[in-house]
Amino acid sequence: MSQRIVTADWYATICLPKVITGLRKINPERRIILHQDNASSHTAQKTRQYLTEGNVELLDHPPYSPDLSPNDFLTFPKIKNRLRGQRFQSPEEAVDAFKNADLDLPANEWNKCFENWFERMQMCVNLRGEYFEKQ
Repeated sequence: MSQRIVTADWYATICLPKVITGLRKINPERRIILHQDNASSHTAQKTRQYLTEGNVELLDHPPYSPDLSPNDFLTFPKIKNRLRGQRFQSPEEAVDAFKNADLDLPANEWNKCFENWFERMQMCVNLRGEYFEKQ
């Protein structure tokens, strides 16, 4: 398995176009608002330019706020629990197991995730961006 660093070039020319094109195929008229963290590939000029040209709005993410990232508070913990104790023969086998566990998350878990995300975003607004965990 080849390891790859997520650069702004890859993110803005390969990753985002796949996501945005997929969303536009589902509903071409729908407004797209993207929430992403503050990783350098997400905040780079090339990425911001791509999103602006593609008429994609950004929902700001406060710095140092893993409590607002659905991957950090839902996806990774759930998948980590499902894969706990398993051993893999290769990196590819581990990636496949992760993908399968992610795809196996039921729709109601994703619904709860986004409900929780909105609650967390509101908590962040109420606390004026201060860090929080389980409050």
